[in-house]
Amino acid sequence: MRFHPTSTMWRLQGFLLCVIVFVVASTTAFAGQTKYNGIESAATAHKLASSNVIKLIDIRRPSEWWQTGVGQSAHKISMHQSGFVERIHALVGGDRSQPIALICARGNRSAWMKAQLNSLGYTNVTNVSEGMLGSQAGPGWLKRNLPTK
Repeated sequence: MRFHPTSTMWRLQGFLLCVIVFVVASTTAFAGQTKYNGIESAATAHKLASSNVIKLIDIRRPSEWWQTGVGQSAHKISMHQSGFVERIHALVGGDRSQPIALICARGNRSAWMKAQLNSLGYTNVTNVSEGMLGSQAGPGWLKRNLPTK
């Protein structure tokens, strides 16, 4: 069957071809990205940090650490204290591509700080969006009964 270029079938075929090209191109573009650049659950972050795959950083205030504890596999680097970026830089040995996961109470500050670190050249930063206390993303570190220190 032959289609005239102005026919509905011809336009439908063109549209479907564009959709296929877009899907293949999108899949190819994301294939090279690291798998830890997405939003992780507290359980996944704990597992990856315990296995030394990522550096998990609790960015909350010291008073919040005292109230709830800190994830067993997390490093305490408060975004509210001076030298925050310098301490992260030292933790990753100056490697801005090192996988980092940020956690706060409910995922809001860590999402904001992820964007800030990205703007400074950190390319592999993850937001633990459910945080320590839980959010719409999930129940959180404490309700999942993950270990604290």
